[in-house]
Amino acid sequence: MTSIEENKLPVLLSIRGEQYFDDIDPDATELMTEGTMALTEDGIVLSYEESELTGMEGTTTTFEVKGPRVTLTRSGAVNSQMVFEEGRQHTSLYETPFGELSVDIQTSELKHNLSERGGLMEIKYSIAVEHTVTGRNCFKIRVRRKH
Repeated sequence: MTSIEENKLPVLLSIRGEQYFDDIDPDATELMTEGTMALTEDGIVLSYEESELTGMEGTTTTFEVKGPRVTLTRSGAVNSQMVFEEGRQHTSLYETPFGELSVDIQTSELKHNLSERGGLMEIKYSIAVEHTVTGRNCFKIRVRRKH
C-alpha cells in the first residue's frame, strides 16, 4: 500500500467562486494556484495552500472526491469541513476566531470529470449559517497537470 504522499502529482488549479445574493450580479473570485492531486483507492484528493489573496494565509484546503460526495476540509489558521452531495444537506461546524458556527450546505449540483490527467469540477450549493440562508454559491475548479 503506497501512501498518498507518494502519489501526489503537481497540478495547476484554477478556482472560480461565485456568490449570489438575491438578484444582485454574482460576486466572483478567481484564483490560480499550484497544488497537488493524489489518486487514492476511493477517488481523488486535491490540495493547495491558501494565500493572502483569499484572506486565509496559513491554511491548507483539501477537496476529497469520493464517488458522489466531495468533502472540503480547511486546516491551519482556519479550520472547517463542508460536505457536498447532490440533492442532500449536510451540517458542519465552522470555526472562527469568535467561536463556532453551524453551517448547513444544500448541494443542488455536483459534477466532475476528474482523472489523473486533470479535469473540471463544478459544485453548486446554498449555504445557511445558523439555519439562515446566506446565499447561493458555485465553485468551478479546473485542474491541469504540471509538467
